[in-house]
Amino acid sequence: MDDEKIDRILANDDELIPSSGFVASVMARIQDEVAAPAPIPFPWKRALPGVVLAGAGLGWGVVEVSRQAIAAAQTTHAVTVTIPDMVVRPLEGLLWAALALGLSLGTLRLARRAGGSSLL
Repeated sequence: MDDEKIDRILANDDELIPSSGFVASVMARIQDEVAAPAPIPFPWKRALPGVVLAGAGLGWGVVEVSRQAIAAAQTTHAVTVTIPDMVVRPLEGLLWAALALGLSLGTLRLARRAGGSSLL
């Protein structure tokens, strides 16, 4: 297209008129949104202690495994780390809990992004 055609199209002063019922339907939707109850907020105050406790437990597990690995490396030349059952069992539970928490957070973020909300 050349500039003359574009100028002629843009210079056209035809008034745009919405179809019948459009304004009424838009206003009805706005009234529905105004009348809708507010969403239930996530209870962060109740969830925070569990998240902190899970993080502290995971941190404790990492420290214990590191301590065991260092002790094993200092006593032998070949590094063979055996983790006792009393450490493995709590770590398995913590890892499953961390996996579930991560999946939940990922799902929440994906849902918020798809829904248009950007709180998280």
